[in-house]
Amino acid sequence: MPSTAKGRRPSRGEQVRIIGGEWRSRRLRFPAARDLRPTPDRVRETLFNWLGQTVTGWRALDLFAGSGVLGFEALSRGAAWVGFVEQSPRVARAIAENLEQLGADHSRYVVWTRDALKWLDQPKLDDGSIDLVFLDPPFRQPALLQNSLERVAAAPWLAEGARVFVEGADLDALRLPAGFVVSRETRAGESRSVLLARE
Repeated sequence: MPSTAKGRRPSRGEQVRIIGGEWRSRRLRFPAARDLRPTPDRVRETLFNWLGQTVTGWRALDLFAGSGVLGFEALSRGAAWVGFVEQSPRVARAIAENLEQLGADHSRYVVWTRDALKWLDQPKLDDGSIDLVFLDPPFRQPALLQNSLERVAAAPWLAEGARVFVEGADLDALRLPAGFVVSRETRAGESRSVLLARE
């Protein structure tokens, strides 16, 4: 995880607001970057309504983390652990700085500065299985989304009853991996979001 100075915040860029849980209404900064589009408040509220508002004790993975707001929401609502995977060193550093600013327990998160597909190549996670995956790759890259989803579905660390939240612009053509069904879905502007569950 990138080292950070406690209390330091990204100096410029955009802001995002946590909407529920322990850190409700906290505003955090993240750097402006190409293809970085935080999941809107309304979509996050809908997602966590689907999940029952709390994810206490769950282990989550925020792939293509960007601002990290989905992972922050999960931690705020009681997740036991969240892994953030973000390719950009500058953006990953902002995630780590914001976690410090929130006072998050270091044992409850890891920030990896890595390409998400390369990260998905690893055979296992040492700390246990993952119950919830946030999958929101750069917008309008359906091949990347399909590839990522297939790797997540086949990963040995994915828990038996895991949920996968997928957000993108071109989900009509998305092929679901064997054994997965769409349990919920919503639209917000150009973006469509679905929550997948194993049958």
